[in-house]
Amino acid sequence: MGLGVAGAQVQAWEEVRKSSQEVKSAQKGEDHSNGCHFLSFLSGCISCWSANPSPASSAAETNTRVHSTRAGNSSSSKRKPTSSAVPPSEQSAKSDVSTKSDGTESSVISKTEEELVASSKLRRFSFTDLKLATRNFRPDSLLGEGGFGCVFKGWVDEHGTAPVKPGTGLTVAVKTLNHNGLQGHKEWLAEITFLGQLHHPNLVKLIGFCTEDDQRLLVYEFLQRGSLENHLFRKGALPLPWNTRMKIALGAAKGVEFLHSGKKPVIYRDFKTSNILLDAEYRAKLSDFGLAKDGPQGDKTHVSTRVMGTYGYAAPEYVMTGHLSTKSDVYSFGVVLLEMLTGKRSMDKTRPNGEHHLAEWARPYLSDRRKVLRIIDPRLEGHYSVKGAQKAGQLAHRCLNRDSKMRPTMTDVVETLEQIQNLKDMANATYPSQGPGDGSGMGSSVQRHANKHGSVLPSRQATPSRG
Repeated sequence: MGLGVAGAQVQAWEEVRKSSQEVKSAQKGEDHSNGCHFLSFLSGCISCWSANPSPASSAAETNTRVHSTRAGNSSSSKRKPTSSAVPPSEQSAKSDVSTKSDGTESSVISKTEEELVASSKLRRFSFTDLKLATRNFRPDSLLGEGGFGCVFKGWVDEHGTAPVKPGTGLTVAVKTLNHNGLQGHKEWLAEITFLGQLHHPNLVKLIGFCTEDDQRLLVYEFLQRGSLENHLFRKGALPLPWNTRMKIALGAAKGVEFLHSGKKPVIYRDFKTSNILLDAEYRAKLSDFGLAKDGPQGDKTHVSTRVMGTYGYAAPEYVMTGHLSTKSDVYSFGVVLLEMLTGKRSMDKTRPNGEHHLAEWARPYLSDRRKVLRIIDPRLEGHYSVKGAQKAGQLAHRCLNRDSKMRPTMTDVVETLEQIQNLKDMANATYPSQGPGDGSGMGSSVQRHANKHGSVLPSRQATPSRG
């Protein structure tokens, strides 16, 4: 596509963002300064305090929707996964679009909420149960906020729906529907549709739901270590060790591979660091399936839909045309892998000109085995596998290919990441800071000081400026 297309992509997203902001402005009440203020079930509108996001995070997390037409690509799988996804569509579940006689799509729920809820094997909670489980949705129980709504920590009976004393029973995360949000009810149904039927160690477990009057809540397993986004970008967070990053990357890749592996693949469509949650052992689990969509079948290479996702993560062909395929997820995975390698956000307008869009800035470095070492997260202080970093950089470069047909399948991604796990060639690297377009630094060296345990002795490191 070239930089011209990338520029057009940015312009398209900016136009959609302005439109989205206008819609949000029309929906706002008098005061939106305290985070999500929608919990109408608590005697009207309640404001709940969320963690203060950084300006870069706020700029990056812009969800968009536009109409589009058809074209795209599909992927094939060489290695059979250990388990295969059973697409919800094959179990008579809802699909978020239908095809009109003229070949275009309309957003129609093919299965009613009543049918979906009645057929679900998930636990069905009452609103009172969840109100008590979260201690009346107290602000100190708030875990986070997203487009869907706020998420609260709670405690319920391990085998039932009754609330229990904090610190006992089963710890859960309760997500509430933001009635004024852009995502809304369809995404609530999508969560039940997909997570209610798809089960894998690298997908977050949906335990149950509440549908009482106009209340719509979802109950998930609680994951102790929160999101990958917080570990990578939260101010004051300790840097994740190299091996932990690669473990997380592999787990997340297995989750996406599982979604793609069914007879009818599921396209995740919103792969980003904030949607990757971590358990106590840093096992990655994909969360938030509100934008997930059934993939193409037969000889079709793609599905056409509105552009929905987060700027900086969405594949360029999807942004430009609305053509969605499994390779769209592969591109998003490449962006997240790049964030893990560099410690930089996918989009950050506070960085110097030319570095705002991480994927575009890093592309020239990823294709060079020596240059890629210059953009590794300086907080690692050289404690990473050189071979692993080079392989991961090459993998990210393939995932970020502008031609979707040239991207690997998620099975290929998993196989490559498995080769990177626990490599022992740890090294302390010395490399100069380099900006885009700077051809200097070709003499940068990598000094290996491995002891008998495969660890390294500290050595001098020049710390590049970070965005």
